[in-house]
Amino acid sequence: MTALAADKRLEYTEGVELAFPIDDGDVIYGGAFVCVNAAGYAVPGSDTAGLIFQGVSIHHVDNSLGQDGDQMVVLRRRGLIKATLGHTISQANVGDSVFLVDDQTVDLVANVTNAIFCGVIAGFIAANQAWIDIEPAIRQADVATHIADTSAAHAASAISVADAGAFTAETTVEGALQELYGKAPLPVADPGNGQALPANRSAAVSLTTGATGQTRTLAAPATAGLMLTLCLGVDGGGDCVVTVAAPINQTGNNTITLGDAGDTVVLTSVVIGAAKAWRLVVNDGCSLTTAG
Repeated sequence: MTALAADKRLEYTEGVELAFPIDDGDVIYGGAFVCVNAAGYAVPGSDTAGLIFQGVSIHHVDNSLGQDGDQMVVLRRRGLIKATLGHTISQANVGDSVFLVDDQTVDLVANVTNAIFCGVIAGFIAANQAWIDIEPAIRQADVATHIADTSAAHAASAISVADAGAFTAETTVEGALQELYGKAPLPVADPGNGQALPANRSAAVSLTTGATGQTRTLAAPATAGLMLTLCLGVDGGGDCVVTVAAPINQTGNNTITLGDAGDTVVLTSVVIGAAKAWRLVVNDGCSLTTAG
């Protein structure tokens, strides 16, 4: 095609009503909710995966003996449609989205399987009847594959990352969030006497001891770039001795003893050669020793 060099006649439609070719073997009744299937042919509305709602039929068309497209059905694609609900609703449901149950019934998302979006409750009539504004569904037909999957279509795993600065190798928001959360030093509960401290994420752990001495262990870090803060938050009388899988400094110390409330040590994870290791960043009051 080439650009216009002269005026052309404008052809348009308001889009309130539009004809659709009907799928082979189908009958569409007047007043039915109608969808298109994967091939683009009109079929009676139903709670069936892959269908996309297109409007409400204004007349009865029988294509039961025909092939695809032998008959056309005109659909109403704008306005408020009086509809039957499959389950009881109330005035509080005004504004809620509704989804197809069959070609004359709609329901809330909790009561359907495939979530074929067909409109929004605009007005409450009775416990099982409402005015449904179908226009939002028509306008959102282009994202029907997302709307149909209410459990995951809008989840972080379905959203890609645009990373112009090359800050991450992750390709989805979910992956990037896991990476960020893993390196944010958020509070983590004390695992308790004889238990392992977190080595797969950044963390701030407030330790508690009883009247007698206690121990904790710390494995090699799972990745570089982690930050682990240990503080003796409650001193019950006994020390807390943390044994690390490998030395935390050039001296070769691998044991940290926190004896008094407020004793704090901060470790960061690095790569030395091919091995991941913890390295001491801050030591405020802790005793560092080497255990064979």
